[in-house]
Amino acid sequence: MRFKAIWANNSPASKFLIAMGIMIVGVFVFSLLAFSLASAIYGIGPEQLQDLLGDLDNPRTISVIKLIQTVSAIGTFILPAIFLAYTFGNSTKEYLLLDRKTKWDSVIIVFLLLIAAVPLINFLGEWNSHMELPAWMEGIERQMRASEDQAARLTEKFLLIDTTWQLIFTLIMVAVLPAIGEELMFRGILQRIFSEWSGNKHTGIWASAILFSAMHMQFYGFVPRMLLGVMLGYLFLWSGSLWLPILAHFINNGAAVIASYMYSHDSLSVNPDTVGTGTDYASVLISTLLTAGLLWLIYRREQRRNVEDGNKLWE
Repeated sequence: MRFKAIWANNSPASKFLIAMGIMIVGVFVFSLLAFSLASAIYGIGPEQLQDLLGDLDNPRTISVIKLIQTVSAIGTFILPAIFLAYTFGNSTKEYLLLDRKTKWDSVIIVFLLLIAAVPLINFLGEWNSHMELPAWMEGIERQMRASEDQAARLTEKFLLIDTTWQLIFTLIMVAVLPAIGEELMFRGILQRIFSEWSGNKHTGIWASAILFSAMHMQFYGFVPRMLLGVMLGYLFLWSGSLWLPILAHFINNGAAVIASYMYSHDSLSVNPDTVGTGTDYASVLISTLLTAGLLWLIYRREQRRNVEDGNKLWE
Protein backbone atom coordinates (compact mmCIF):
# COMPACT_ATOMS: atom_id res chain seq x y z
CA MET A 1 0.00 0.00 0.00
CA ARG A 2 1.27 3.46 -0.94
CA PHE A 3 1.33 5.70 2.15
CA LYS A 4 3.01 8.81 0.73
CA ALA A 5 0.65 11.80 1.04
CA ILE A 6 -2.28 9.40 1.52
CA TRP A 7 -3.96 11.76 4.02
CA ALA A 8 -2.78 15.04 2.48
CA ASN A 9 -6.30 16.16 1.56
CA ASN A 10 -7.98 15.12 4.81
CA SER A 11 -9.61 17.76 6.99
CA PRO A 12 -7.61 19.14 9.96
CA ALA A 13 -10.03 17.40 12.36
CA SER A 14 -9.39 14.09 10.62
CA LYS A 15 -5.62 14.68 10.69
CA PHE A 16 -5.78 15.39 14.41
CA LEU A 17 -7.62 12.12 15.10
CA ILE A 18 -5.16 10.24 12.90
CA ALA A 19 -2.22 11.84 14.73
CA MET A 20 -3.67 10.88 18.12
CA GLY A 21 -4.33 7.35 16.91
CA ILE A 22 -0.81 6.90 15.57
CA MET A 23 0.65 8.22 18.84
CA ILE A 24 -1.46 5.81 20.90
CA VAL A 25 -0.34 2.90 18.71
CA GLY A 26 3.26 4.07 19.10
CA VAL A 27 2.93 4.25 22.89
CA PHE A 28 1.45 0.74 23.05
CA VAL A 29 3.88 -0.96 20.64
CA PHE A 30 7.05 0.68 21.92
CA SER A 31 6.09 0.28 25.56
CA LEU A 32 5.81 -3.45 24.94
CA LEU A 33 9.15 -3.34 23.12
CA ALA A 34 10.75 -1.37 25.97
CA PHE A 35 9.49 -3.79 28.62
CA SER A 36 10.63 -6.76 26.53
CA LEU A 37 14.10 -5.26 26.16
CA ALA A 38 14.27 -4.50 29.88
CA SER A 39 13.26 -8.08 30.72
CA ALA A 40 15.79 -9.52 28.28
CA ILE A 41 18.69 -7.27 29.27
CA TYR A 42 18.19 -7.47 33.03
CA GLY A 43 16.95 -11.06 33.11
CA ILE A 44 13.72 -10.39 35.00
CA GLY A 45 10.14 -11.45 34.37
CA PRO A 46 7.08 -9.18 34.06
CA GLU A 47 6.08 -9.58 37.73
CA GLN A 48 9.60 -8.91 38.95
CA LEU A 49 9.81 -5.93 36.62
CA GLN A 50 6.62 -4.45 38.05
CA ASP A 51 7.94 -4.80 41.61
CA LEU A 52 11.31 -3.36 40.60
CA LEU A 53 9.77 -0.25 39.04
CA GLY A 54 8.19 0.63 42.38
CA ASP A 55 11.56 0.91 44.13
CA LEU A 56 13.19 4.19 43.07
CA ASP A 57 15.98 3.75 45.61
CA ASN A 58 17.29 0.78 43.66
CA PRO A 59 19.94 1.86 41.08
CA ARG A 60 18.82 -1.01 38.86
CA THR A 61 15.32 0.48 38.78
CA ILE A 62 16.64 3.80 37.47
CA SER A 63 18.58 1.99 34.73
CA VAL A 64 15.45 0.11 33.68
CA ILE A 65 13.31 3.27 33.67
CA LYS A 66 15.93 5.11 31.60
CA LEU A 67 15.87 2.31 29.02
CA ILE A 68 12.06 2.28 28.92
CA GLN A 69 11.85 6.07 28.63
CA THR A 70 14.43 6.19 25.85
CA VAL A 71 12.71 3.54 23.74
CA SER A 72 9.26 4.98 24.43
CA ALA A 73 10.33 8.51 23.39
CA ILE A 74 11.39 7.20 19.99
CA GLY A 75 8.16 5.27 19.47
CA THR A 76 5.77 7.86 20.91
CA PHE A 77 6.98 11.00 19.15
CA ILE A 78 9.85 10.65 16.67
CA LEU A 79 8.71 7.77 14.47
CA PRO A 80 4.98 8.70 14.55
CA ALA A 81 5.79 12.32 13.60
CA ILE A 82 7.96 11.22 10.66
CA PHE A 83 5.25 8.79 9.50
CA LEU A 84 2.54 11.46 9.80
CA ALA A 85 4.60 14.00 7.86
CA TYR A 86 5.14 11.37 5.16
CA THR A 87 1.40 10.68 4.90
CA PHE A 88 0.29 14.33 5.21
CA GLY A 89 2.66 15.85 2.62
CA ASN A 90 4.63 15.14 -0.52
CA SER A 91 7.96 15.66 1.24
CA THR A 92 8.63 14.84 4.90
CA LYS A 93 11.35 17.46 5.25
CA GLU A 94 9.29 20.17 3.58
CA TYR A 95 6.16 19.37 5.58
CA LEU A 96 8.07 19.58 8.86
CA LEU A 97 10.04 22.62 7.63
CA LEU A 98 13.30 20.80 8.23
CA ASP A 99 14.56 21.91 4.82
CA ARG A 100 15.06 25.49 6.02
CA LYS A 101 18.34 26.37 7.70
CA THR A 102 18.70 28.29 10.96
CA LYS A 103 21.29 31.04 11.31
CA TRP A 104 23.85 30.57 14.07
CA ASP A 105 23.37 34.09 15.38
CA SER A 106 19.71 33.17 16.02
CA VAL A 107 20.84 30.11 17.98
CA ILE A 108 23.13 32.30 20.10
CA ILE A 109 20.29 34.73 20.83
CA VAL A 110 17.99 31.82 21.74
CA PHE A 111 20.66 30.48 24.09
CA LEU A 112 20.86 33.86 25.82
CA LEU A 113 17.06 33.99 25.90
CA LEU A 114 16.74 30.67 27.71
CA ILE A 115 19.43 31.56 30.23
CA ALA A 116 17.81 34.95 30.86
CA ALA A 117 14.40 33.32 31.33
CA VAL A 118 15.52 30.98 34.15
CA PRO A 119 14.44 33.23 37.08
CA LEU A 120 11.08 33.91 35.44
CA ILE A 121 10.48 30.21 34.74
CA ASN A 122 11.43 29.29 38.32
CA PHE A 123 9.11 31.99 39.68
CA LEU A 124 6.19 30.73 37.57
CA GLY A 125 6.99 27.14 38.57
CA GLU A 126 6.93 28.02 42.26
CA TRP A 127 3.67 29.95 41.84
CA ASN A 128 2.12 27.05 39.89
CA SER A 129 3.21 24.55 42.57
CA HIS A 130 1.08 26.36 45.17
CA MET A 131 -2.12 26.25 43.14
CA GLU A 132 -5.01 24.51 44.89
CA LEU A 133 -8.08 22.79 43.52
CA PRO A 134 -11.59 23.35 44.96
CA ALA A 135 -12.40 21.47 48.19
CA TRP A 136 -14.67 19.01 46.39
CA MET A 137 -11.66 17.89 44.29
CA GLU A 138 -9.50 17.17 47.35
CA GLY A 139 -9.12 13.47 46.49
CA ILE A 140 -7.96 14.27 42.96
CA GLU A 141 -5.55 16.88 44.32
CA ARG A 142 -3.97 14.33 46.68
CA GLN A 143 -3.44 11.93 43.79
CA MET A 144 -1.95 14.70 41.67
CA ARG A 145 0.38 15.75 44.49
CA ALA A 146 1.51 12.16 44.97
CA SER A 147 2.12 11.78 41.23
CA GLU A 148 4.03 15.06 41.17
CA ASP A 149 6.19 14.01 44.12
CA GLN A 150 6.94 10.70 42.39
CA ALA A 151 7.94 12.52 39.19
CA ALA A 152 10.17 14.88 41.18
CA ARG A 153 11.88 11.93 42.90
CA LEU A 154 12.43 10.24 39.55
CA THR A 155 13.89 13.41 38.04
CA GLU A 156 16.21 13.73 41.02
CA LYS A 157 17.40 10.15 40.51
CA PHE A 158 17.94 10.75 36.78
CA LEU A 159 20.18 13.71 37.58
CA LEU A 160 22.44 11.79 39.95
CA ILE A 161 25.40 11.69 37.58
CA ASP A 162 28.86 10.46 38.55
CA THR A 163 30.66 9.77 35.26
CA THR A 164 31.06 11.43 31.86
CA TRP A 165 29.25 8.54 30.17
CA GLN A 166 26.29 8.95 32.53
CA LEU A 167 26.22 12.66 31.68
CA ILE A 168 26.24 11.92 27.94
CA PHE A 169 23.48 9.32 28.22
CA THR A 170 21.37 11.62 30.42
CA LEU A 171 21.76 14.45 27.90
CA ILE A 172 20.62 12.12 25.11
CA MET A 173 17.63 10.91 27.15
CA VAL A 174 16.59 14.25 28.70
CA ALA A 175 17.66 16.75 26.03
CA VAL A 176 18.30 15.23 22.59
CA LEU A 177 15.38 12.82 22.24
CA PRO A 178 12.70 15.13 23.75
CA ALA A 179 13.97 18.09 21.69
CA ILE A 180 13.69 16.12 18.46
CA GLY A 181 10.59 14.05 19.22
CA GLU A 182 8.41 16.60 20.98
CA GLU A 183 9.19 19.35 18.47
CA LEU A 184 8.51 17.06 15.52
CA MET A 185 5.15 16.12 16.99
CA PHE A 186 3.89 19.20 18.83
CA ARG A 187 5.24 21.94 16.59
CA GLY A 188 5.85 20.12 13.30
CA ILE A 189 2.58 18.16 13.25
CA LEU A 190 0.05 19.35 15.83
CA GLN A 191 0.72 23.09 15.70
CA ARG A 192 0.25 22.96 11.95
CA ILE A 193 -2.97 20.95 12.28
CA PHE A 194 -4.43 23.32 14.91
CA SER A 195 -3.46 26.34 12.80
CA GLU A 196 -5.20 24.91 9.73
CA TRP A 197 -8.19 23.82 11.80
CA SER A 198 -8.74 27.21 13.43
CA GLY A 199 -7.53 29.32 10.52
CA ASN A 200 -5.31 31.19 12.98
CA LYS A 201 -1.60 30.50 13.56
CA HIS A 202 -1.68 32.01 17.06
CA THR A 203 -4.49 29.66 18.06
CA GLY A 204 -2.41 26.80 16.67
CA ILE A 205 0.54 27.81 18.82
CA TRP A 206 -1.46 28.05 22.05
CA ALA A 207 -3.50 24.89 21.42
CA SER A 208 -0.41 22.79 20.74
CA ALA A 209 1.36 24.33 23.76
CA ILE A 210 -1.56 23.47 26.05
CA LEU A 211 -1.58 19.89 24.75
CA PHE A 212 2.23 19.77 25.03
CA SER A 213 2.04 20.67 28.73
CA ALA A 214 -1.00 18.50 29.46
CA MET A 215 0.61 15.37 28.01
CA HIS A 216 3.46 15.65 30.53
CA MET A 217 0.85 14.88 33.21
CA GLN A 218 2.36 17.31 35.72
CA PHE A 219 -0.33 19.79 36.80
CA TYR A 220 1.93 21.70 39.22
CA GLY A 221 4.34 22.51 36.41
CA PHE A 222 1.64 23.09 33.81
CA VAL A 223 1.92 26.88 33.41
CA PRO A 224 5.70 27.28 32.86
CA ARG A 225 5.75 24.23 30.57
CA MET A 226 2.82 25.63 28.57
CA LEU A 227 4.55 29.01 28.22
CA LEU A 228 7.72 27.23 27.11
CA GLY A 229 5.60 25.51 24.45
CA VAL A 230 4.21 28.89 23.39
CA MET A 231 7.71 30.31 23.06
CA LEU A 232 8.84 27.31 21.00
CA GLY A 233 5.74 27.69 18.84
CA TYR A 234 6.52 31.32 18.08
CA LEU A 235 10.15 30.49 17.34
CA PHE A 236 8.82 27.99 14.80
CA LEU A 237 6.42 30.52 13.30
CA TRP A 238 8.89 33.39 13.15
CA SER A 239 11.84 31.40 11.79
CA GLY A 240 9.90 29.22 9.37
CA SER A 241 12.18 26.36 10.40
CA LEU A 242 11.66 23.56 12.89
CA TRP A 243 15.40 23.52 13.62
CA LEU A 244 15.24 26.64 15.81
CA PRO A 245 12.65 25.26 18.30
CA ILE A 246 14.47 21.91 18.28
CA LEU A 247 17.72 23.64 19.21
CA ALA A 248 15.92 25.83 21.78
CA HIS A 249 14.31 22.78 23.38
CA PHE A 250 17.68 21.03 23.49
CA ILE A 251 19.37 24.06 25.05
CA ASN A 252 16.63 24.37 27.67
CA ASN A 253 16.76 20.73 28.76
CA GLY A 254 20.50 20.32 28.28
CA ALA A 255 21.35 23.41 30.29
CA ALA A 256 19.21 22.11 33.16
CA VAL A 257 21.09 18.79 33.15
CA ILE A 258 24.53 20.41 33.00
CA ALA A 259 23.67 23.01 35.66
CA SER A 260 22.40 20.26 37.97
CA TYR A 261 25.56 18.22 37.33
CA MET A 262 27.82 21.21 38.05
CA TYR A 263 25.93 22.15 41.20
CA SER A 264 26.04 18.59 42.56
CA HIS A 265 29.80 18.49 41.95
CA ASP A 266 30.39 21.90 43.58
CA SER A 267 31.34 23.57 40.29
CA LEU A 268 28.39 25.93 40.65
CA SER A 269 27.83 27.78 43.91
CA VAL A 270 24.15 28.65 43.37
CA ASN A 271 21.40 26.11 42.78
CA PRO A 272 19.89 27.27 39.45
CA ASP A 273 16.49 25.88 40.47
CA THR A 274 16.21 28.44 43.28
CA VAL A 275 17.05 31.58 41.27
CA GLY A 276 13.91 33.71 41.07
CA THR A 277 12.07 31.85 43.84
CA GLY A 278 11.07 33.13 47.26
CA THR A 279 11.40 36.90 47.45
CA ASP A 280 13.99 37.26 44.70
CA TYR A 281 11.73 39.69 42.81
CA ALA A 282 14.59 41.74 41.37
CA SER A 283 15.88 38.72 39.44
CA VAL A 284 12.37 37.98 38.20
CA LEU A 285 11.86 41.56 36.99
CA ILE A 286 15.22 41.65 35.20
CA SER A 287 14.53 38.20 33.73
CA THR A 288 11.12 39.29 32.44
CA LEU A 289 12.53 42.40 30.76
CA LEU A 290 15.45 40.53 29.20
CA THR A 291 13.17 37.71 28.01
CA ALA A 292 10.74 40.14 26.38
CA GLY A 293 13.57 42.10 24.76
CA LEU A 294 15.31 39.02 23.35
CA LEU A 295 12.02 37.62 22.02
CA TRP A 296 11.37 40.92 20.26
CA LEU A 297 14.90 40.85 18.78
CA ILE A 298 14.40 37.31 17.48
CA TYR A 299 11.01 38.25 16.02
CA ARG A 300 12.38 41.26 14.14
CA ARG A 301 15.43 39.40 12.80
CA GLU A 302 13.51 36.31 11.69
CA GLN A 303 10.71 38.29 10.07
CA ARG A 304 13.25 40.33 8.10
CA ARG A 305 14.99 37.15 6.96
CA ASN A 306 11.74 35.53 5.88
CA VAL A 307 10.91 38.57 3.77
CA GLU A 308 14.39 38.56 2.22
CA ASP A 309 14.24 34.80 1.52
CA GLY A 310 10.63 34.87 0.31
CA ASN A 311 9.52 32.22 2.81
CA LYS A 312 5.76 31.68 2.99
CA LEU A 313 5.13 29.72 6.12
CA TRP A 314 3.12 26.46 5.91
CA GLU A 315 1.96 27.09 2.36
